[in-house]
Amino acid sequence: MFDWDDMRIFLGVARSRTLADAARQLELDATTVGRRLTRLGEALGANLFEQAGGARRLTESGHALFRHAEAVESAALSAVAQVTGESQSLAGQVRLSVAEGFGTWVLAPAMREFHQSNPRIRLDLITASGFLNPSKREADMAVMLARPQRGRLVVQLLGDYRLHLYAARSYLAAQGTPRRPADLRRHVLVGYIPELIYAPELDYLGEVLTGLEAVLRSTSINVQHQMISHGAGIGVLPDFIGDRDPGLVRILPDHVELTRDFWLVTHSDLANLSRVRAVAQWLRHRVQALQDQIRTG
Repeated sequence: MFDWDDMRIFLGVARSRTLADAARQLELDATTVGRRLTRLGEALGANLFEQAGGARRLTESGHALFRHAEAVESAALSAVAQVTGESQSLAGQVRLSVAEGFGTWVLAPAMREFHQSNPRIRLDLITASGFLNPSKREADMAVMLARPQRGRLVVQLLGDYRLHLYAARSYLAAQGTPRRPADLRRHVLVGYIPELIYAPELDYLGEVLTGLEAVLRSTSINVQHQMISHGAGIGVLPDFIGDRDPGLVRILPDHVELTRDFWLVTHSDLANLSRVRAVAQWLRHRVQALQDQIRTG
């Protein structure tokens, strides 16, 4: 009989695809993870992974075990929630992965309000480059810019938001105001670093005009905002950032308007927990407030 805890190790590696990433998430060292994985394979008499470069890919036997292991994990989590009353408790930790701009400009200003309403919920707001994946249990919830196509997830469209080109008045006074999209080729553009864009929905400039490239670049939308705000160039910003800066002016508003969606993604095992539902309701209210601003603006 195998050690049931080795199943947890197996799930971690299957989801992370590398020993190092799994070890970090499981808070173990990679050697221990590798040893436990080998022990499980030997106990079952099956080769569970094949190695391709630095990644571990499930074999046919591994895929079969993965389906059953997830079912066992779900049953265990449900049992714990029922026995401890956790499913009905407005208490505990929720890890929420969001884009940096959304977290900074939309959620952070409302965190005091959330905490006052839910003082026993410990909300971790994660704005690392790239969304953490609820399907792999890297986070409990995520607000993404595209609908995931697979995974044991509950997915809900929260709403959309608008983006426009912005520039500082000081930049326009010095360099002139573009009158048509083609004029942008003669201006300094601010944007993301193409090879480090973690979501294709953030590749804005190609939608504005084919072939446009940013000269001043950053992986951070907040850094881009600061560059634009201080007169470095013209760039695309969400309206919930650009419209809040009185020193910025929308550029070519009749020619350029981009739209993106917010998708709330939650692992199916966690979607019915009261603390998770409380966070989801708060997120819906925040996005609804954004859309109300669009309609009245």
